Amino acid sequence: MDLGLISVRYARALLKAGIEAKEADKVYADMQTLAHCYSTTPALRVTIDNPMLSKKQKESLLLTAAAGGTCDLTKRFVALVLKEDRESIMQFIANSFVTLYRKHNNLISAKLTTACPIDSNTEKKMRQLVEGRTNGTVEFQTEVNPNIIGGFVLEYDTYRMDASVKRQLNTILSQLN
Repeated sequence: MDLGLISVRYARALLKAGIEAKEADKVYADMQTLAHCYSTTPALRVTIDNPMLSKKQKESLLLTAAAGGTCDLTKRFVALVLKEDRESIMQFIANSFVTLYRKHNNLISAKLTTACPIDSNTEKKMRQLVEGRTNGTVEFQTEVNPNIIGGFVLEYDTYRMDASVKRQLNTILSQLN
């Protein structure tokens, strides 16, 4: 059984239903939250895979992980996944949905890491840079990481621009060795 194929089929069906019901944005937010919960809380997957839990308990847990105030379509979808005994691939379905939604809406996920907080004007310029290169709408995320010492790291799609002082120091160090 190909888990990737199955999860993409479920995600594609959910996206189609979300578009038809005009709730795709709400489902996207729910699936993003659920995917994030799976990645930050490894115990969630173990708990969902536990055969001792009832379907009702698993449904309650999944809906809580998907932000609690989920839309009706997400609730019905989670119930369907549980009915079909596919809860073990729910993490893959959520990730597949996020990917398909972004592709359908031409959304680009970008992340800017800096050594210290930046002002909104600089963030706006970086967002415009990514939008200009990708011809899409950018979901921009900023992060402060003092370990890069200075400069920035910009990541989107498969592109990574590392203009950090840490990388430059490591390059000099490797040249000296």
